[in-house]
Amino acid sequence: MKVKPIKRHKAIQPLSREHHQGLLLSWKIRTGLSKGVSTDRIKTYVDWFYKTYLIPHFEEEEKHIFPILGNDHILIKKAIAQHRRLDRLFKRSSELTKSLNHIEEELESHIRFEERVLFNEIQKEATEQQLQFILEHHNETKFLENTTDKFWE
Repeated sequence: MKVKPIKRHKAIQPLSREHHQGLLLSWKIRTGLSKGVSTDRIKTYVDWFYKTYLIPHFEEEEKHIFPILGNDHILIKKAIAQHRRLDRLFKRSSELTKSLNHIEEELESHIRFEERVLFNEIQKEATEQQLQFILEHHNETKFLENTTDKFWE
Protein backbone atom coordinates (compact mmCIF):
# COMPACT_ATOMS: atom_id res chain seq x y z
CA MET A 1 0.00 0.00 0.00
CA LYS A 2 1.47 3.33 -1.07
CA VAL A 3 1.30 6.08 1.55
CA LYS A 4 0.00 9.35 0.15
CA PRO A 5 2.26 12.30 0.97
CA ILE A 6 0.87 14.83 3.42
CA LYS A 7 -0.20 18.08 1.78
CA ARG A 8 1.22 20.86 3.93
CA HIS A 9 -0.28 24.32 4.04
CA LYS A 10 2.27 26.83 2.71
CA ALA A 11 2.47 28.42 6.19
CA ILE A 12 3.80 25.18 7.66
CA GLN A 13 6.05 24.15 4.76
CA PRO A 14 9.08 26.14 6.02
CA LEU A 15 8.92 24.30 9.35
CA SER A 16 8.80 20.98 7.51
CA ARG A 17 11.89 22.01 5.51
CA GLU A 18 13.63 22.80 8.81
CA HIS A 19 12.58 19.36 10.04
CA HIS A 20 14.31 17.86 7.01
CA GLN A 21 17.59 19.41 8.21
CA GLY A 22 16.97 17.90 11.65
CA LEU A 23 16.52 14.47 10.10
CA LEU A 24 19.79 15.01 8.23
CA LEU A 25 21.46 15.85 11.55
CA SER A 26 20.32 12.48 12.93
CA TRP A 27 21.71 10.79 9.81
CA LYS A 28 25.04 12.67 10.16
CA ILE A 29 25.37 11.59 13.81
CA ARG A 30 24.58 7.95 12.90
CA THR A 31 27.03 8.04 10.00
CA GLY A 32 29.80 9.64 12.07
CA LEU A 33 29.40 7.14 14.90
CA SER A 34 29.34 4.18 12.49
CA LYS A 35 32.57 5.44 10.86
CA GLY A 36 34.27 5.74 14.25
CA VAL A 37 34.61 9.53 14.04
CA SER A 38 35.61 11.05 17.39
CA THR A 39 32.63 12.03 19.50
CA ASP A 40 34.24 15.44 20.14
CA ARG A 41 34.18 16.22 16.40
CA ILE A 42 30.55 15.15 16.09
CA LYS A 43 29.57 17.07 19.25
CA THR A 44 31.18 20.26 17.90
CA TYR A 45 28.97 20.06 14.81
CA VAL A 46 25.89 19.06 16.83
CA ASP A 47 26.40 22.04 19.19
CA TRP A 48 26.66 24.40 16.19
CA PHE A 49 23.44 22.97 14.68
CA TYR A 50 21.62 23.16 18.01
CA LYS A 51 22.51 26.82 18.63
CA THR A 52 22.11 27.99 15.03
CA TYR A 53 18.98 26.14 13.96
CA LEU A 54 17.29 24.07 16.64
CA ILE A 55 16.88 26.62 19.44
CA PRO A 56 15.23 29.18 17.09
CA HIS A 57 13.08 26.40 15.57
CA PHE A 58 11.80 25.23 18.98
CA GLU A 59 11.13 28.85 20.00
CA GLU A 60 9.19 29.48 16.77
CA GLU A 61 7.02 26.41 17.24
CA GLU A 62 6.31 27.20 20.88
CA LYS A 63 5.56 30.88 20.25
CA HIS A 64 3.56 30.77 16.99
CA ILE A 65 2.54 27.20 16.13
CA PHE A 66 1.66 25.37 19.35
CA PRO A 67 -0.73 28.08 20.67
CA ILE A 68 -3.12 27.18 17.83
CA LEU A 69 -4.06 24.03 19.76
CA GLY A 70 -3.27 25.51 23.18
CA ASN A 71 -0.63 24.53 25.74
CA ASP A 72 -3.10 22.22 27.54
CA HIS A 73 -3.62 20.06 24.44
CA ILE A 74 -2.16 16.56 24.95
CA LEU A 75 -0.17 16.69 21.67
CA ILE A 76 1.31 20.09 22.56
CA LYS A 77 2.27 18.88 26.03
CA LYS A 78 4.01 15.91 24.41
CA ALA A 79 5.89 18.12 21.91
CA ILE A 80 7.02 20.58 24.61
CA ALA A 81 8.18 17.70 26.83
CA GLN A 82 10.19 16.36 23.88
CA HIS A 83 11.71 19.81 23.28
CA ARG A 84 12.82 19.96 26.95
CA ARG A 85 14.27 16.44 26.80
CA LEU A 86 16.17 17.28 23.60
CA ASP A 87 17.46 20.53 25.16
CA ARG A 88 18.85 18.52 28.08
CA LEU A 89 20.46 15.98 25.73
CA PHE A 90 22.11 18.68 23.60
CA LYS A 91 23.50 20.39 26.73
CA ARG A 92 25.03 17.20 28.16
CA SER A 93 28.79 17.12 28.05
CA SER A 94 29.44 13.72 29.63
CA GLU A 95 29.00 10.26 28.13
CA LEU A 96 29.14 11.72 24.63
CA THR A 97 28.58 8.49 22.71
CA LYS A 98 25.46 7.72 24.74
CA SER A 99 24.22 11.35 24.45
CA LEU A 100 24.78 11.46 20.68
CA ASN A 101 22.94 8.16 20.25
CA HIS A 102 20.03 9.52 22.29
CA ILE A 103 19.99 12.81 20.35
CA GLU A 104 20.01 10.96 17.03
CA GLU A 105 17.13 8.66 18.04
CA GLU A 106 14.99 11.17 19.93
CA LEU A 107 15.37 14.01 17.42
CA GLU A 108 14.26 11.75 14.58
CA SER A 109 11.35 10.37 16.63
CA HIS A 110 10.29 13.90 17.64
CA ILE A 111 10.34 15.19 14.06
CA ARG A 112 8.35 12.18 12.84
CA PHE A 113 5.76 12.85 15.59
CA GLU A 114 5.45 16.52 14.65
CA GLU A 115 5.24 15.80 10.92
CA ARG A 116 2.89 12.80 11.03
CA VAL A 117 0.66 13.70 13.98
CA LEU A 118 0.99 17.18 15.45
CA PHE A 119 1.20 19.28 12.28
CA ASN A 120 -1.74 17.39 10.79
CA GLU A 121 -3.83 18.27 13.84
CA ILE A 122 -2.68 21.90 13.79
CA GLN A 123 -3.42 22.18 10.08
CA LYS A 124 -6.88 20.69 10.66
CA GLU A 125 -7.73 23.05 13.56
CA ALA A 126 -6.06 26.30 12.45
CA THR A 127 -8.14 29.09 11.02
CA GLU A 128 -7.04 30.74 7.79
CA GLN A 129 -6.13 33.82 9.89
CA GLN A 130 -3.88 31.74 12.14
CA LEU A 131 -2.14 30.18 9.16
CA GLN A 132 -1.72 33.62 7.60
CA PHE A 133 -0.19 34.85 10.88
CA ILE A 134 2.37 32.02 10.77
CA LEU A 135 3.12 32.83 7.14
CA GLU A 136 3.75 36.48 7.99
CA HIS A 137 5.73 35.93 11.20
CA HIS A 138 7.90 32.91 10.52
CA ASN A 139 11.15 33.87 8.89
CA GLU A 140 12.47 30.67 7.42
CA THR A 141 16.13 30.25 8.16
CA LYS A 142 17.90 29.31 4.95
CA PHE A 143 20.10 26.39 5.87
CA LEU A 144 23.78 27.11 5.36
CA GLU A 145 25.91 24.05 6.01
CA ASN A 146 28.83 24.26 8.39
CA THR A 147 31.63 22.98 6.17
CA THR A 148 34.39 23.29 8.82
CA ASP A 149 34.39 19.53 9.43
CA LYS A 150 32.22 17.30 7.24
CA PHE A 151 32.85 14.24 9.42
CA TRP A 152 29.97 12.31 7.79
CA GLU A 153 31.57 12.23 4.31
